[in-house]
Amino acid sequence: MSIEPIPDNAEDAPVIGSSITSIKGPLALPALIFGAGSFSNQYNTDDHLESYVPLRAVRLALRYGIRAFDTSIYYGPSEIVLGKALQAIKHEFPRSSYKLMTKCGRISVNDFDYSPNHIRNSVQRSLERLQTNYLDTVYLHDTEFVCTPVMPTETGYHAAALGEAREAYGLAEGQESVVRGEGDQKILDAFAELSKMKAEGLVKHIGITGYPLPVLLRLALLILYTPPYKPVDVILSYSHLTLQDSTFLEFIPHLRERAKVGQLVVASPFSMGLLASRLPPSWHPSPETMRKVTADVRQDVGDLSDLALRYSMRKCGMDFPLVVGFSNLQEVHASARVWRQAREETDDSDRLEREERARKIFQQAGYLDWSWASP
Repeated sequence: MSIEPIPDNAEDAPVIGSSITSIKGPLALPALIFGAGSFSNQYNTDDHLESYVPLRAVRLALRYGIRAFDTSIYYGPSEIVLGKALQAIKHEFPRSSYKLMTKCGRISVNDFDYSPNHIRNSVQRSLERLQTNYLDTVYLHDTEFVCTPVMPTETGYHAAALGEAREAYGLAEGQESVVRGEGDQKILDAFAELSKMKAEGLVKHIGITGYPLPVLLRLALLILYTPPYKPVDVILSYSHLTLQDSTFLEFIPHLRERAKVGQLVVASPFSMGLLASRLPPSWHPSPETMRKVTADVRQDVGDLSDLALRYSMRKCGMDFPLVVGFSNLQEVHASARVWRQAREETDDSDRLEREERARKIFQQAGYLDWSWASP
């Protein structure tokens, strides 16, 4: 990072208007959460990460009222970049003014370690990198790669898991406490270690993340029905409350009422770049045919990223927070603008019509509410 004074110009100030508000819930989270996965080489170069741009984006987000940050040990330098930025502006935003949410258990693309010793060491390392003595939330990261496989298919329409196919997904009545193998036990042991750290005051809330919704529901039930019979504090689901796939809406009552999950968080309204205005990254897990369909959607509706973000924000409402990745000031300003628009009572008939067209194109191609295999 440069030794020059931190820039603080007109573009570093929020556009006048309402601040991002907090939603109702036990974690007291803001409606938007800063997704710091953007502070990694998957999305940005080292030159970008070593500049003042991430710091300024963090500061601007806080000034807008985006007072929570989502990161992970898996996101390379993300925790370090975020920790340095927050430390540099602590005079304006002390630790008590925001919430830090990170993840553990996933080390690299194909490397997972859910052993209790590693989980504890990972949390300790996150505390050091984020330069804090407590974390507001710690998740077990991408649980589907560690738990015992139960899903009958990796791709497809997983809402079927809530109906006639629920037994095949391990979600039938009476299956809640079934430990199906070594993977499930690893999940339980890792969660128990996080529970100890919560009791010690190092972590305030603990949860799980993953892509397949049936896995998240099954594991939430398994944890609830296993001693000490306490529900998961928080679950983060990504890419399932989007313009292309809104299956999360069908799982909400099951997660809240059956699994007793305290807080639901959704992430990636752009589906990891699939629904952005530019082409998705080369590593994106969607099949090539789906990308071609998305290109047709992009050509038909115009500014796809704005449409996708507004759709997710509207569906979230004030019920659960949305994690949005920010790399720079412009993206923070844009998201705050769209959030404000989504809260206003205006005639959105043109936008709603474009949403309907987009979803119809996905539906006709067989990709509406369709999930790819976990990346």
